[in-house]
Amino acid sequence: MRTVVSAYAASPAHTRWDPAFEERFLAELVALDGVDALELPWLGRLHPYDDDWLVSRLPATEVVVTALPWTITRSKESPGYGLASTDGGGRADAMADLERMRRDLARLPVIPSVILLHTAPSGGSGSVDALRDSLAEFASWDWSGSRLAIEHCDAAVPGRPFEKGFLGLPDELAALEGIAEAGLWLNWGRSAVELRDAGAVTAQVTAAAASGRLLGLTLSGAADTDGPYGPAWADAHLPFAESDPVSGSLLTRSAARSALRAAGDAPWRGLKVSRRPGDESVVEVLATVEANLAVLREADETPVAALGAALVGGTDG
Repeated sequence: MRTVVSAYAASPAHTRWDPAFEERFLAELVALDGVDALELPWLGRLHPYDDDWLVSRLPATEVVVTALPWTITRSKESPGYGLASTDGGGRADAMADLERMRRDLARLPVIPSVILLHTAPSGGSGSVDALRDSLAEFASWDWSGSRLAIEHCDAAVPGRPFEKGFLGLPDELAALEGIAEAGLWLNWGRSAVELRDAGAVTAQVTAAAASGRLLGLTLSGAADTDGPYGPAWADAHLPFAESDPVSGSLLTRSAARSALRAAGDAPWRGLKVSRRPGDESVVEVLATVEANLAVLREADETPVAALGAALVGGTDG
């Protein structure tokens, strides 16, 4: 697996703009051991403050681009907005935004390796047929070699508050049938928010991997109680429990190991964590990311003893 780290989740650039901080942060983030790519957001534009700055200062690295921040913004403004919308105008608006994103991404100094898209509208009002129509249309566009992926977010569950409330995984997989140009991406924390059960996430990863569509799995935490990162079951990009025990995160090294094994031969793994409360300097933010990367590396390692036993046939199953 190649490793992509979310640059925007850890960066303060989306709440306060300090170009010198951001330039150093991005350069040193991509230089961390084992980081192959950075995840960047599309916000209706390339950067929250200065598109030209990002185009000229982006370090030499692979990138994965997510459209989720813009999708959430537009969904709040217009409940019928989304690629899976049965509202003709709402779906047309989402497709028009996707074309704008495609043009914006052509400005970057590197072609994105993967582009993550999302199955709004919120609240369970999306349609498999509408999503399939959208997929068939935009998959035919020229993406210059970028892979497209539906990033599964928490689905709407009757009688329960949701964070995103997009389509369920079976519906997303159904819409992908016959669309060879697009795959699927999972986020551990968003699956936990949907399932309300950290132990059930691995089964969802297993189902996604069995479809043959899984391109990536992002490790990002969630909590079942209110805590320093926000309320219970918020999609707040919590760290590994081992890296910040007071976070209340349900994402542990063991849970990540199970999920990564379930992901099989998916080519990407991701890390998305917020800054630790109180992180202010570049050094502090990078230390938080590196602490979580270290746990991720440990989770994805096969213990030497287990490997040796397997080679000599000394394990059961």
